[in-house]
This record gives sequence, C-alpha cells and structure tokens, in this order.
Amino acid sequence: MTDTKSEAKVPGARPDENRRSRSQSGDLVTAEGRTEIADHVVAKIAGMAAREVSGVYAMGGGAARAFGAVRDRLVSSGSGGSDGGSAARGVAVEVGERQAAVDIDLVVDYGVSIPDLASAVRRNVIGSVERMTGLEVTEVNISIDDIHLPDEGEEAEGGEPPRVQ
Repeated sequence: MTDTKSEAKVPGARPDENRRSRSQSGDLVTAEGRTEIADHVVAKIAGMAAREVSGVYAMGGGAARAFGAVRDRLVSSGSGGSDGGSAARGVAVEVGERQAAVDIDLVVDYGVSIPDLASAVRRNVIGSVERMTGLEVTEVNISIDDIHLPDEGEEAEGGEPPRVQ
C-alpha cells in the first residue's frame, strides 16, 4: 500500500498533519475562518487569463479602451507606476462566498474563429480563477465588441501620406 499525504499547494506552506473531518484545502470557508477575495482581484486574474489566449487583440469596448489609453499615459508619465487597472479592463465580475461569474468584452484579431476563441478564453479564465482563488466559476460571458483588421495599425501610424496638404 502507498501512503497518501497531502502536499502543500503553496511554496513554503506546511501540510496540515492534523486533518480531521475538515473541508478540502481549497475551501474559502472552513471551521478555522473565512477567506474573502475582492472583485477586482478576480477581475485581474480573469483579464490576464483572457489576454494569454492567441487571437485576443484587446480588452474592453471602444470607450473603455480610449479612456484606459489616456489614463495609462497619464499614470505612466505622472507617477511612473501603474495601478494595474488595465489588467481588469473589459472585465466585470460578481463574487460570492464560493462562486464567481465573469463578463468579458473582447476585440479579436481578424481571421480568428470567434467560437473557438471564446471557448479557449472560457477554459483559460475558468482554470486560472478556480486554481488561484478556489472559487467555482459558474459562467464566463463573452462579448465581442470589435475586430482588429491587419492594416488598422499601420494607417494610424502614418502608413500613407495625406492626399491634400
């Protein structure tokens, strides 16, 4: 027979040898106390997980992206640091004691299969949020707000000279 000991999931944490009839180690509400995770923490995790998927060009609707770009310029030129708000741009969450629901606004690259991209984003967001927080993700709603065309970036950066001077 093999001896099955639970291993610590956090580096440096010691496994609990005195486990009696307690809940799983990932529970946020235990006999020893309760762990609360703020909405913006879950939103940042979800935003970073969505950005990791190839084919996601940007996050947020047009107004949110424009406002975020202005804010990022002001923050980076003013204080030299960032508040991390751009990580959660385009993400809204509802967090309960044991569950979370996530809404994400995306801009996708042209040519990418939107159903496949949405499925990949859902898998990545659910996996990241559940692994990092212990919350059960009940749903991930994805809204595609725009599509990025390959030549949009070059035109904005002075691709062709103006027709009139």
